[in-house]
Amino acid sequence: MSYWALNAIFLAVVAVVAVIALLRTRGRSRLSATGRARPWWPAVLIGLGILLVFTAVFDNVMIGVGLVGYDDALISGAFIGIAPLEDFAYAIAAAILLPSLWMLLPARSKDVT
Repeated sequence: MSYWALNAIFLAVVAVVAVIALLRTRGRSRLSATGRARPWWPAVLIGLGILLVFTAVFDNVMIGVGLVGYDDALISGAFIGIAPLEDFAYAIAAAILLPSLWMLLPARSKDVT
C-alpha cells in the first residue's frame, strides 16, 4: 500500500468528521470582543498554515539526520525540500480533525464543584 493510499483512508475519515461538524455548527459563530459574530473556520485555516510551515521545517530536519526514512517505491516523488509530499497529510488531518471534534463534543458546564 502506498503512502497516498494510507493517507486517503484516514483523510476520508477526517473529511467526514469535518463535514459533520460544519453541518452541526452551521449558523453558530463565536462572538468577538465587540459582540459581533465571527466564524470559527478562519482560525482553523491560519492554524493549518502555521502547522504546515513547522511540518516542512522539522520533517526536513528529521529526514536529513536519518531519524525517519521512506521507501522510494511507496512515495509519489513530489517533495518539499527532502520531505515527501505525503508526509504533510498528517498535519492537515490534525489541523482539521481536532477543531472538528472540539465543535462536536458537548460543552462542559462552567459550574465545577
